[in-house]
Amino acid sequence: MKNLKDIQLSMLDLVAVREGRSVADALAVALDTARHAEQLGFTRYWVAEHHNMPGIASSATAVLVGHLAGGTRRIRVGSGGIMLPNHAPLVVAEAFGTLAELYPGRIDLGLGRAPGTDGVTMRALRRDRVETEDDFPREVAELQQLLGPVQPGQRVVAMPGAGTNVPIWILGSSLFSARLAAERGLPYAFASHFAPRQVLQAIELYRSQFRPSAVLAEPYVMIGVPLVAAPTDEEAEFLASSNYQRVLGILSGNRRRLQPPVEGFMASRHPEERAAIGDFLAAAVIGGPERVREGFARLAQVTGADEFMVVCDIFEPALRLRALDIAAAAMAA
Repeated sequence: MKNLKDIQLSMLDLVAVREGRSVADALAVALDTARHAEQLGFTRYWVAEHHNMPGIASSATAVLVGHLAGGTRRIRVGSGGIMLPNHAPLVVAEAFGTLAELYPGRIDLGLGRAPGTDGVTMRALRRDRVETEDDFPREVAELQQLLGPVQPGQRVVAMPGAGTNVPIWILGSSLFSARLAAERGLPYAFASHFAPRQVLQAIELYRSQFRPSAVLAEPYVMIGVPLVAAPTDEEAEFLASSNYQRVLGILSGNRRRLQPPVEGFMASRHPEERAAIGDFLAAAVIGGPERVREGFARLAQVTGADEFMVVCDIFEPALRLRALDIAAAAMAA
């Protein structure tokens, strides 16, 4: 089992739009949180690509990565991830190549193959393009080429982008993504913050099939961890009800802005709803300092992860920053 001190701590921000507050407020909260995470020594701060969702303001992911990198000094900033089927690889290479030139050594490019939205919006993003399972590996290879050194006779060059070698991560929640990351010798991030069911199987597949590459000699695993931390277990459970409401909205197709916490929310739900929320958040760490430390230690023991990427959506921004303080202390204890 890894010592918690040896595991990197990072954050994925969905840039939640809170009920009664504006998109501008959500973007300001994201920057404040990134700065706080940097002060705490977090390794990286990623934002996710989602579209047509009233409670998430990170749709223009590359733009937001630039905003956060410009407002911080040391922390790595990146995408968790860019949904590659929505974009031409050349456009992604140029955007992240530009970011890499502006913020050298600080930009990450996490790639996923889901649309990050509903079917109608997917068609609006892709127009008439039909994506197949074979396209994602081909497009990852194309991005690697575009971000690498220019080759003799190369007719299409990303400018900016060529030669920046922006680190590419494969993101996913399935065995497909684990296999691809292993074949390419790339770092792998599993989306256990919303799809924890196959996390152990995917990690085992990735590690067993990993082929060393020019960018990575040994397998490297990051896992998503939903986090709600507070001074007491009882307060953490109360604050977590904002997350429970969000998950129930996702499962029922009733997506809304992030809601304020509700006392006794889970107790008021049907057993089937409680079970569904529990399955969705099976990797969550919710509680006071001791429970948070125990939760992290359990995840470290079970997964052997090299890095935890916490997803921490608490309604009041100041209490969210406090939760990150508790998480950082737990990892250092």
